[in-house]
Amino acid sequence: MTIRQNKDFEGMSEIAHIVADVLLKMKEFARPGMSTKELDEYGNQILISQGAVSAPKSEYNFPGYNCISVNHVAAHGIPSTKVILKEGDLVNIDVSATKNNYFGDNGSSFVLGKDINQLSYLVETSKEILLNAIALVKDGMRIRDIGKYVEHSARDKGLFTIKNLCGHGIGRKLHERPHEIPNYYDIHNNEVFKAGQAVAIETFISTKARFVYEQLDGWTMMPPDNSFVAQHEHTLIVTDKDPIILTHGNGIS
Repeated sequence: MTIRQNKDFEGMSEIAHIVADVLLKMKEFARPGMSTKELDEYGNQILISQGAVSAPKSEYNFPGYNCISVNHVAAHGIPSTKVILKEGDLVNIDVSATKNNYFGDNGSSFVLGKDINQLSYLVETSKEILLNAIALVKDGMRIRDIGKYVEHSARDKGLFTIKNLCGHGIGRKLHERPHEIPNYYDIHNNEVFKAGQAVAIETFISTKARFVYEQLDGWTMMPPDNSFVAQHEHTLIVTDKDPIILTHGNGIS
């Protein structure tokens, strides 16, 4: 959506603050021996306490309140009592929700406890590239140039980007125009960022894979090999200068 009046800015700011708070608290709550289902329920209780509703559940009937992806799951991991977190796991939590017909979205990957599998480099690189990419976003900039920056930055670090997972517009719906903000240089994408747009910018940085594939459950996205994928995401508003990061409270800085 395009922010045209103060009530829209206030509505987007409120829900963005909520999802950022939930994400931060879920990361702090996560511990080895906990199931992803328990972590998901904890996050949902915070959403409820703040008057918000899970967007994946309400919009897409996702079988959980938050997407929680572990290790070789790249995105849309279904919370389960059978998935038990372990020391050194690569965990991604993606929290999106709605309140008063406004939507907010953010996500973060992190290593749980000790970095047994030496994944901190991947996580920190994903975060760094996201923040640097966001700093480039402004009115009139071509969306494909952000993808080019992300792709080249990952390559310079010896890593790769996932081509079929991307950022998107947001506002009155979870996914709005621009429907695709890719993590690679898409020569066919001629859209530009416009002042006032609310968008969710997210990086998907991989150790090897360039694509992920939907599994038989209809949700879980995984690479075809044993790649690890780190994701970080902020909801922001485009301006003619520096963008306004609405989810700044989630600890991605």
